Amino acid sequence: MEAINEDILYKAETGITQSEKCIKHLRKRVVEKGFFSIEEEIKFFKHIKPQIFSKLIYYVKLYHIESKRPRSSAKFQVKYLNGQINKLQVYFNDNLEFYHYYRRGSTTLDEQYFIRGQSDLRSPTESYHAFIDEEFSTCQDCTVATIMAFDMLIVYLQQEIKKLESINDNPKLNPMKQSTKLFWTGNKTELIELIYALHDSGAINSGTADIKEMASMFEQIFNIDLGNYYHTFIEIRARKCSKTKFLDRLIEVLNQRFQNADE
Repeated sequence: MEAINEDILYKAETGITQSEKCIKHLRKRVVEKGFFSIEEEIKFFKHIKPQIFSKLIYYVKLYHIESKRPRSSAKFQVKYLNGQINKLQVYFNDNLEFYHYYRRGSTTLDEQYFIRGQSDLRSPTESYHAFIDEEFSTCQDCTVATIMAFDMLIVYLQQEIKKLESINDNPKLNPMKQSTKLFWTGNKTELIELIYALHDSGAINSGTADIKEMASMFEQIFNIDLGNYYHTFIEIRARKCSKTKFLDRLIEVLNQRFQNADE
């Protein structure tokens, strides 16, 4: 899924769906079969479950970050992304004691942290999820998953900042510094319909262009804010009438022009 060059919001929503399915399947196996030893239970809740649960946390957080990302200059985007990194770092600071325990690879408190039915009232990381689903949670497996997810998010955000800074350093690559007198006077839904059609036609970068990149470029060219274009696309798909209403009209007006020219 990650290898597919697709819109980041679509990728995040797909990741959420797939992660949830996997976790539900895993939970069923654990509840039905249990564990043969304490060591096996600790290994599962310290290493195995967090690997999968962290993906769910990662994609949920990624979706919220990207859906609220400003569509303005690279400078403001960098400021926003750095702010998100700082918020993620706050979690590590709030859970510093357990964070160091986990990072050091310590095992002395594993039976307290990664066996079901235990609690750690001294630590702010105690997971209330463990009380809600005591058959599939311990007081710290969610914390491990969150640490892993936030590590992945910080890497992603740093990569995005690096891309933006490279664009900002080269004015020729920065569409924000290119002026245009063109304005989109149709509605946003029509432009989004056109962008998705161009993307799937393969006419731009042989179909490998990212929807997000294309939407951003059209926003700059036509001086428009498309908002949450992925959700608008979902609304287009849900139409009971023609799903290609704008494209159908384009064909109609172009054919009319041909007809007028022939006359």
